[in-house]
Amino acid sequence: MRSRDSFDAKCSLLAVLSDAAAIFGGFLLAVWIRFDSGWIEVTRGHPPRGMYFYAAIVVTILLLLIFRSLGLYERPQYGHFIDKIPRLVRACSLGMLLAMALAFVIQIDPPFSRIATAIAFVTVTFFVVLERNVLFACERHWAKYQAAKRRVILLGAGPLAVRLRAKLEGEPRRRCRIAACIPLPGETPDPALPPDVLRADLSGLHDLLEREPADAVVLTQPAKLTQEALVEIMLHCERNLAEFMMVPDLFRLLTTEVRVQNVDDIPLLGVGKWPLDYFINRLVKRLEDILGSIVGLLISAPIIAVAAIAIRRDSPGPVFYKQVRCGEKGRAFNLYKLRTMRVDAEADSGPVWTSPDDPRRTRIGAFLRAYNIDELPQFWNVLKGEMSLVGPRPERPHFVEQFKDDISRYMWRHIHKPGMTGWAQINGYRGQTDLKKRIELDLWYLENWSLALDFKILLRTLAARKNAY
Repeated sequence: MRSRDSFDAKCSLLAVLSDAAAIFGGFLLAVWIRFDSGWIEVTRGHPPRGMYFYAAIVVTILLLLIFRSLGLYERPQYGHFIDKIPRLVRACSLGMLLAMALAFVIQIDPPFSRIATAIAFVTVTFFVVLERNVLFACERHWAKYQAAKRRVILLGAGPLAVRLRAKLEGEPRRRCRIAACIPLPGETPDPALPPDVLRADLSGLHDLLEREPADAVVLTQPAKLTQEALVEIMLHCERNLAEFMMVPDLFRLLTTEVRVQNVDDIPLLGVGKWPLDYFINRLVKRLEDILGSIVGLLISAPIIAVAAIAIRRDSPGPVFYKQVRCGEKGRAFNLYKLRTMRVDAEADSGPVWTSPDDPRRTRIGAFLRAYNIDELPQFWNVLKGEMSLVGPRPERPHFVEQFKDDISRYMWRHIHKPGMTGWAQINGYRGQTDLKKRIELDLWYLENWSLALDFKILLRTLAARKNAY
């Protein structure tokens, strides 16, 4: 829904002004910390303070241009603010690097303080993230009082249309209103759709667009239409200046680019490589895992020690629990956890998933699982290279054998290393939840991997407790 109105324009302008104030203030704060706070020894050979004032103006303009090039002023903005942090940090990093390069090229004598520049990166980034957080909350609040001006027509009246309608109308920043739902051929309207939005059939789409102009038309199930009907709908939208979109059907779970190969004069269409199929990306992710696991082990060591004492006092048995899981390419490895259940937990039942209020859990074990503390020893698995910090959660061989023939694309999640946390987990799909949805989210992660996405998932993991039992 790409149409913009005055509210979006005002929010974009406010973002520019707020960013400018945050960048300028953050830079001047860094200069004060370096030279005037008394916290750092000041030596001779630095430019006068007035030069830093002009430098703050240049850095502000430079960062605003970078923010614009990275789409940080596009409105409306959706999702969670925590998802925006990686891009903000990346933009500030790029801006400060370019500012340093510019200072090097100009070669002011004496040169700008490198300590002040390093401090400026921290203060500017902090101020920008803080200011953007406040602005994000304000925009969401203000959007609740704006009229729903974007009219959307859904082509489809089944369960998917019901879900899409709820998503579009439930997000105030989209300011969307579903003007009509038109059943597709052979489709029975879902009872959850109100009668006033239902229309007869697709034959009346052209007249509907002429009579009630729409901003967008969304096709929910392309497979129910012939190619000729699809082209006709697209032409109707073009003639009436309505944006046309559709929910993917072919390769529905795949979002990567399409790869075309030619065998002489015959083109072959296939799915493009996933990001982690490339060596450089795997190398970067491995470096991320090594650094993250070392830091994780150092931070979690005292927590594990306290938990170990509590486990010993709570129930007889070992502190750590070792369990075979399927890793990269389906290879088995031993996953380490803090023990949260009785030693004989599966003696009678065999391998089963944990359930809410599972009687097999120990008293301290229920607490450890609720806060994901039992997963901390897996930093060792990550350091050994058996797991990654982020990825699909590793499954037990018993369940892999059970699901690989029943669930489409299930084994694709084993192409790369499993993770301590993952996209499915932070969205609440763990334990006894919809397995197909979990696989869909796992594959989405693998198809869209980036360091920024990993950072976002790690941040959200800190508060991810849904279905942690």
